[in-house]
Amino acid sequence: MKNINKNENSKIVNILGIETSCDDTCAAVVANGNKILSNVVASQHEIHKKYGGVVPELASRRHIEIINIIIKEALEQAKLNFNEISAVAVTNRPGLIGSLLVGVGAAKAISYAKKIPLIAVNHLKAHLFANFIINSELQSDFIGLIVSGGHSSIFTVKKYKNDFIVKQVGWTVDDAAGEAFDKIARFLGLGYPGGPIIDKISKQGDPFAFDLPRPMITSNDLNFSFSGLKTAIIYKIKKDPKILVEKNIPNLAASFQEAIVDVLVTKTIMAAKKFNINKILVSGGVAANSRLREVFIDRAKSENVEVFIPPLSLCLDNAAMVACLGYYDFLNKNFASLDIDVFSRSDI
Repeated sequence: MKNINKNENSKIVNILGIETSCDDTCAAVVANGNKILSNVVASQHEIHKKYGGVVPELASRRHIEIINIIIKEALEQAKLNFNEISAVAVTNRPGLIGSLLVGVGAAKAISYAKKIPLIAVNHLKAHLFANFIINSELQSDFIGLIVSGGHSSIFTVKKYKNDFIVKQVGWTVDDAAGEAFDKIARFLGLGYPGGPIIDKISKQGDPFAFDLPRPMITSNDLNFSFSGLKTAIIYKIKKDPKILVEKNIPNLAASFQEAIVDVLVTKTIMAAKKFNINKILVSGGVAANSRLREVFIDRAKSENVEVFIPPLSLCLDNAAMVACLGYYDFLNKNFASLDIDVFSRSDI
């Protein structure tokens, strides 16, 4: 089913984006791919905090409870109604199946009831497009780094006519960067989510206080592995428990963070050189890390590479990035049918 309404050929294309791939319930309205009219995010951190991670069943139940409220809020903030929406874009992969079903179900209902196009969006690809919201003039080829709780991946992003072809060239072998942050924060008794906590505490520590490995930094591929780094710091502490005193926590956190940042930046710049592309898009929740942003900017200057990183609000899961990608799919008439399914894995 490909619904088309009167808004398709209008000058302003308003895309309603819906994002429920994990534990945040998100809805946004973006005009013409770069003007955010609203961007509503309902976080579930407090719900999952005591468990030290996201509980899928609790996440999906909470999405069901508030999805209609969040969509209504997004429309109200945008000062629009459903009749002024050109299409609805929704994340259908990758993510938690139960969570994805809630968002996709809502989007299907809106598409059917309002006779507007339905657009299925890949969550990872949407993260890359968060950069296009604030840099809509970007037109050339890019290297994309997506770094989050579940993913540490490198992509080539190539413009072809009115579309962008995204190809994965590096991926996570085991623990992603964000996952490693969460596990070490829990091990050190710092709480959840680990990334923001370690980022904050690391500002008081010495990033070179402890010599930690840089997994796969010299490998001949563009893949990542942070499980060994996590194990190394745990074994170091078990071998010498006196290390784990309060005054050392900032140093441990800073050293651990520095190792992750070093690997992420080095491998991404390696990809830029390998594919002879001098522009890098950084995105995902870990892209909010202040040390990662600082090192990327410094290293990029010395390597004659441009780096684009979205503002903090667009690094974490949000529906504005979904709506932005949906806009480009709208221009290309890349619409989905009402029988689209949801998937735990990516297709890129």
